[in-house]
Amino acid sequence: MDAALRLSKLIDALNRGIARAMGWALFVMVLVGAYNAVARSLEKGLDLSLSSNAYIEAQWYLFSLVFLLGAPYALRSNAHVRVDVLYGEHPARGKVWTDLIGSVLFLIPFCLFAIWISWDFVSNSIEVRELSPDPGGLPRWPLKLVVPVAFGLLCLQGISEVVKRVAILRGMSAEEVGLDEPSLAGRDEGGPS
Repeated sequence: MDAALRLSKLIDALNRGIARAMGWALFVMVLVGAYNAVARSLEKGLDLSLSSNAYIEAQWYLFSLVFLLGAPYALRSNAHVRVDVLYGEHPARGKVWTDLIGSVLFLIPFCLFAIWISWDFVSNSIEVRELSPDPGGLPRWPLKLVVPVAFGLLCLQGISEVVKRVAILRGMSAEEVGLDEPSLAGRDEGGPS
């Protein structure tokens, strides 16, 4: 179990580092978006060409990167969308079981399926060095390459979360395994069963 928890911490650290980089990408995206808005306004009044498809696509690409590469950290931080109708009423141990079963039956298989199904789409794009169809646009293949990478990182984070839930079910505390989720910190059912 110690080796699995060390691996879990490495995965967490990797996705935390990527999330920090995505924070900077978000900042750049806002700057590019602000520039695009100001440039379009000035273009009308000054009869200049200040913006281009490359700037607009850069903003879209940055948003895609933030969304795709930020998802594993959102999972790790419990900031993802969850249907809380039943989960919110579960005791801590029930939440651990729900997370574990959901990750093993749905999250990890879906990530593996997404990697598999996107592979031809991505490899074809790389092979032809796909470019934007818009004049002055950016290459598309690097962004498409991020899709299987992002699902791979999400799958790794799912594995990390499974390891943590199994450790909790074996008697470790949420803090010991590196979970920040307060609702799993309590042991309201008398420890492991």
